[in-house]
Amino acid sequence: MKKTTFAVLVLSGLLTGFVSNNQIKTLFHQAEQQTRLMLQEVAAADKKPTGTKPVLVSPRTLTESGGLQLVPARDWTSGFFPGELWYLYEYTGRDEWQKQARTYTAHLEAEKWNAGTHDMGFKLYSSYGNGYRLTRDPAYREVILQAAQTLSKRFKPKAGIIRSWDHHQEVWQCPVIIDNLMNLELLFAATRLTGDSTFYKIAVTHARTTLKNHYRPDHSSYHVVDYDTLTGKVLKKNTHQGFSDESAWARGQAWGLYGYTVCYRETRDPQFLKQAEAIARFMLDHPKMPADLVPYYDYDAPGIPNEPRDVSAATVMASALYELSTYGTTNAPYRAKADQVIASLSKKYASPVGKNHGFLLLHSTGAKTFERDVPLVYADYYYLEALLRARKLNEKKPLF
Repeated sequence: MKKTTFAVLVLSGLLTGFVSNNQIKTLFHQAEQQTRLMLQEVAAADKKPTGTKPVLVSPRTLTESGGLQLVPARDWTSGFFPGELWYLYEYTGRDEWQKQARTYTAHLEAEKWNAGTHDMGFKLYSSYGNGYRLTRDPAYREVILQAAQTLSKRFKPKAGIIRSWDHHQEVWQCPVIIDNLMNLELLFAATRLTGDSTFYKIAVTHARTTLKNHYRPDHSSYHVVDYDTLTGKVLKKNTHQGFSDESAWARGQAWGLYGYTVCYRETRDPQFLKQAEAIARFMLDHPKMPADLVPYYDYDAPGIPNEPRDVSAATVMASALYELSTYGTTNAPYRAKADQVIASLSKKYASPVGKNHGFLLLHSTGAKTFERDVPLVYADYYYLEALLRARKLNEKKPLF
């Protein structure tokens, strides 16, 4: 980080070794204001099904014309807005937010049967998982367990992976994306809730296979690895949403960092901690990482510094770094790096209150060819999660 930038942040009070509880209070107050606006915008939107298109239930991003884009329950991002509402309830304790969280969470229940997707964790652990953690509602527990059983059907024993996509069958036989690591937390939770180790074993097997096949010698990750499910042979390696097959797509690196940190939490297997640490070093020490630690959408994008940033990659990274800082004997400094990300986001990337339909953060990038330089709901979700983790660390409370 450049000394001038560091000095500015110190003088502004946003980077003094940690993000203070007063700062977190201010940021959550802004989040409440924005989310009330979002709720008004969603209520006013036309969400009715048309033709073959299902009912719309959750905000995702903005359209090219600047309108609010909503998605159906089957969309991989549908659980993040309910998750945000649960995080607001967790921070404030206000019934207002629990009521809204329950309403938006309920829209997703039927997804527990959707065996056509690997995104169960994104959709149902972000929503029902947080809801159960905060309320212990037995109905939420049932949804979590059914979702885990449904996800388990996508496990391919010969290859040792959970299948990701069913589309583009002319391109891939059995594609696995690095994002899939984020759905393993649901499986770990199912084992904790039931004592059935089947879910745990699937999660660990997938994590180990991904570690073996997705990662390059420099600890960067491919986005997609295609498998032959009969032999387990790797057929091809691609980077679908980044710049090129051999490039390092920023959010993919963040998914890996977060995923292996979770895997270490759940297993205490040192290989997963070692991998998380290696990914963190790759990201933070990369020569193309900007001084404010908000990465470009791809570390190898050819137009840097005139490429779009990806705030969503930064929020996922920050949340993971807060957790990683609590493991191992040398990782405490990662907390300061996460604090630096939060300082940058709150100063340079936050939406003005009352603007952008209620999104919290601007300047995320979904992929090379779509959702470029827009708000994204999952950036907001992991931002609030990171803030909650920062507060717990400030208060010397366990994260889990």
